[in-house]
Amino acid sequence: MNQTPKELGTDGQNSLELPLAEIEAIIGGSHGNPFAVLGPHKIGGGTIARCFIPGADGVTALALDGSEIGELMLRHEAGFFEGVVSLAQPKPIRYRARRGDVEWALTDPYSFGPVLGPMDDYFVREGSHLRLFDKMGAHPMKHEGVEGFHFAVWAPNAARVSVVGDFNGWDGRRHVMRLRVDTGIWEIFAPDVRAGATYKFEIIAASGAMLPLKADPYARRAELRPATASVAAPDLTQKWEDTAHREFWAKADHRRQPIAIYEVHAGSWRRRDDGTFLSWDELASELIPYVVDMGFTHIEFLPVTEHPYDPSWGYQTTGLYAPTARFGEPEGFARFVNGCHKVGIGVILDWVPAHFPTDAHGLKEFDGTALYEHADPRQGFHPDWNTAIYNFGRIEVLSYLINNALYWAEKFHLDGLRVDAVASMLYLDYSRRDGEWVPNEYGGRENLEAVRFLQKLNTVSYSTHPGVMTIAEESTSWPKVSQPVHEGGLGFGFKWNMGFMHDTLSYLKREPIHRKHHHNELTFGLLYAYSENFVLPLSHDEVVHGKGSLIAKMAGDDWQKFANLRAYYGFMWGYPGKKLLFMGQEFAQWSEWSEARGLDWNLLHYHPHEGMRRLVRDLNFTYRSKKALHQRDCEPEGFEWLIADDAENSVYAWLRRAPGEKPVAVITNFTPVLRESYRVPLPSAGRWREVLNTDAEIYGGSGKGNGGRVQAVSAGGSVHAEVTLPPLATIMLEPET
Repeated sequence: MNQTPKELGTDGQNSLELPLAEIEAIIGGSHGNPFAVLGPHKIGGGTIARCFIPGADGVTALALDGSEIGELMLRHEAGFFEGVVSLAQPKPIRYRARRGDVEWALTDPYSFGPVLGPMDDYFVREGSHLRLFDKMGAHPMKHEGVEGFHFAVWAPNAARVSVVGDFNGWDGRRHVMRLRVDTGIWEIFAPDVRAGATYKFEIIAASGAMLPLKADPYARRAELRPATASVAAPDLTQKWEDTAHREFWAKADHRRQPIAIYEVHAGSWRRRDDGTFLSWDELASELIPYVVDMGFTHIEFLPVTEHPYDPSWGYQTTGLYAPTARFGEPEGFARFVNGCHKVGIGVILDWVPAHFPTDAHGLKEFDGTALYEHADPRQGFHPDWNTAIYNFGRIEVLSYLINNALYWAEKFHLDGLRVDAVASMLYLDYSRRDGEWVPNEYGGRENLEAVRFLQKLNTVSYSTHPGVMTIAEESTSWPKVSQPVHEGGLGFGFKWNMGFMHDTLSYLKREPIHRKHHHNELTFGLLYAYSENFVLPLSHDEVVHGKGSLIAKMAGDDWQKFANLRAYYGFMWGYPGKKLLFMGQEFAQWSEWSEARGLDWNLLHYHPHEGMRRLVRDLNFTYRSKKALHQRDCEPEGFEWLIADDAENSVYAWLRRAPGEKPVAVITNFTPVLRESYRVPLPSAGRWREVLNTDAEIYGGSGKGNGGRVQAVSAGGSVHAEVTLPPLATIMLEPET
């Protein structure tokens, strides 16, 4: 093999032979810029083509129309070829490779120009690119006349990045990518790659070390665990039929709408008879009608983004852009959302931007450096979950996360994101002892970079998709979580009211005889009930890790447990704030929730459980139909105490109001004592109808009550009614006229 380059002659027959050292660098996968030598290149008065096709002993160059344009010479037995081709200018070409009597065709990826352009570079550097989900990852396209997939990945500190997959024998020398120096993004158009191909990125660190193969951070589809490759996905095609749904929510004030959320773990709501997961289409046929019948307004899914470990419930995700393969292809999830919207059900996704798992194929040390995470473990390692923490101070990381939020709203029409573990993002010393955290620039414990991220997330989300809502799971007293950014808030639409959940469950675990000593546990929440736009959560967190189910937490014997839970639900649905209930709790499942099996649906054969389900259904429809119960959920004028201080009898009563609407009185008796002729002050005289009674026999109660109505009378300058309060029960009253 000649190592001395020879200039192309005027007859075009001699080639400029590539030096052997460069050939060996291509073959060894160590060449710094394969695009500079592979593919067709104009040299002198002609064009030369070079290719590396392992296993071939002969190669013919072809135009895209199939006509032969030159025979290439074998320069290295490993499969490196070079030769003059009859092209006036370099353009995409194909090869017919052969070994013995076997032939195969392939298109040269190095004969194509870049796909990304200078405007992409500009917006990426600025951090203002809001269409990265259309640029990064793998996307099908027709480029320079050829169908294939464009791959792009951010790895600024890598020495070399290749896309490898079943289309190139997982050989990192075949599709070495082009580095865009200004952004650190590597890209390549891979011709002839078809949808469904599996792939990863092979990355060589600056040190020369080969990293574990990495899944695509922007992959829109992934293999079913335990396999971890990304899947080249077609563009999502879904005939959306949800215009009315989306237009309604885009114009609505979410704070003044009835919102009752059914929290669901898609893998364990139901299972097939053989224990396997339902597909999205199977879930749609069962879950959507159930939610409609139950009167919930929204389904909130625990994370359905790709994750390797089932017991993480999706909270340790390795593929933020990919609906998990557990339930089928991404199109199935789109069909599910469309089906929900057609019947007026919103879909909220539990979203995890706080941290990510350290699996070798994931984001950890993605290009050999701490790229997505902080290098300092005091900032970049989460001690509670043994996960890595995103570096919110890095523009590209912010863009990755914010684009993901926009992606779900745009591509899958999601109605909202419930943002997980916000408190862990806001505090630099979260779950850390002194010396284990790094103060901010002012010496404080607030994570100012995370604050700016959350503010930008909410600002961009609401301005781009006004119909969505963002909900923070935030367990501290951080101020203004759900107030606008321009007023100094974080900009969320709502915040989970963790205090309500904690205080009410603490109270209801106590034997009724002791509750009078803890009366303020239930009144205290009204002191801050309007400091945020609250969602009242009885979530999955309360029925796992040895905490048991909600019914099991209640005090007393079985009858009292059911009565307590019914009274609690009535109390909660009458309390200011939007509602959230985790699956299984609507029929009082006894066992603690497990992601490994379906819910105990057989319990509905028993009256106390079926009664509980009916109660939750009726509470939802009462909450939705009575505007006084929802229109001022987040404003103090919607609430007025009627009885706040009857600790001795453990009775609470209040009025819910909305402008121009009938008020609703909510009265709860948290003792097992039937209280007759109990005096309740009311705002107007006349007959008040009992619109709901959690002690009704149909719900499994004792059937005590007021025969459907009470009479409020004016006496001594005040109005009151003599009311029968059933044991361990909540009743709701409204004026008949």
